[in-house]
Amino acid sequence: MKKQIHSLAVTSLAVSSALLGMTSTAHAAGFQLAETSATGLGRAFAGEAAMADNAATQFRNPAMMTYLEGTQMTAGAILVMPNVDVDGHVTVKGVDYETSAKDIAGDAVIPNFFVTHQLNDKWHVGLALGTNFGMATEFDDSFRGTQFGNEASITAIEINPNLAYRINDQLSIGAGVRMVLGEGSIGAKSSADLTLPPSLGGITVPKGTTLKYMKGDNISWGWQLGGAWQINADNRIGVNYRSEVEQTLEGQAHGFGFNPLNPSMTYDGSMDLTLPASAEIASFHQLTPQFAVHASVNWTDWSTFDKLEAYVPSLETQTQLVKQENWEDSYRFAVGATYRLDAKSTLRAGVAYDMSAVSDANRTITIPEMDRVWLSAGYGYQFSKQFDMDFGLTYIIADESPVSEPRSGISSDNSSALFGGSFSGTTSGNIILVGVQASYKF
Repeated sequence: MKKQIHSLAVTSLAVSSALLGMTSTAHAAGFQLAETSATGLGRAFAGEAAMADNAATQFRNPAMMTYLEGTQMTAGAILVMPNVDVDGHVTVKGVDYETSAKDIAGDAVIPNFFVTHQLNDKWHVGLALGTNFGMATEFDDSFRGTQFGNEASITAIEINPNLAYRINDQLSIGAGVRMVLGEGSIGAKSSADLTLPPSLGGITVPKGTTLKYMKGDNISWGWQLGGAWQINADNRIGVNYRSEVEQTLEGQAHGFGFNPLNPSMTYDGSMDLTLPASAEIASFHQLTPQFAVHASVNWTDWSTFDKLEAYVPSLETQTQLVKQENWEDSYRFAVGATYRLDAKSTLRAGVAYDMSAVSDANRTITIPEMDRVWLSAGYGYQFSKQFDMDFGLTYIIADESPVSEPRSGISSDNSSALFGGSFSGTTSGNIILVGVQASYKF
């Protein structure tokens, strides 16, 4: 049996989760979260790796800390209000039944905290507390597609110390260590009463029977590297790379698929989950003393999210496939603008396009991944030389996209279809994000 996670790690995860009050839903591609600051939210996170508004800059590029003077602290939160629906029909023995699920992702608050300190003219240090990945979807028992998944959730809290060095007036570099406290679960239930054929044991399976459920947590480590090039006084380029993080979520599993004779029996087990690597290149251009434009391109290595498997040492077949995913690398494109109204007030705006991390052929109902368009606006007000506040508002439009399960050529999907039929339909939705943030310079 794999070693159980140390009790101190579990306690740290619980304390950190309580501190952050985090229940997350995904709003960038896959289950990646872009919501790192209200400042960035107001410009659709365009140009983040080249921007240094406040201490939050280190989470997207630690090299940008070299643009901050003295000691700075930033704290805030983003309220997420998603409206994601799944509509379609199931086919059971040639008969179609309409079914739908509304608001499968609940509202969430995503908080953050950042602090930076200038050691001297060359060196800066910082600490970031936030999240880069998270999602939660859930279907009630009235939805007739739960045989393919009735819930999925991922929470990944990051504690991220960073260090930056100014090489000269043009070049800066930065690096950080990422301590990731992860927790995840995934499950599926039968959506109809049925009796399996004699060849499969002739067992009666009531509606609502858990087919497979796995939940666990883990602490693991990653890193990030960043750089900044100040081309001249008005133009800057920033780059950042965040490593993948391998998580082994230690916990428990149960369900019909693990033990048909006793689906409620629990087993110690684990599930591997890769939080993918990502990279960003961004630019900032001060066109006039009041007006600046900025842009960024992001890449995420979602092809590493291939499948979810439960490892249950006490079973004869120790490795059990929970869900085949077959995701693909994705890109995000964003452009934004900043306009300084006066010495105290700043306006921001931005648009972004998030590419889906799955093809139409591999989309699933539990993670209804779709292309997204961001429309953002923000406002900042400087109350004094030390204290300012930022506000951001974003409306995300998600494309209506097809989803069908079982998917072609995936045997685990075909097995799930035995417990309620096949599903065909669409996913659609929109998301409203509202952010507020305070920053203080000591």
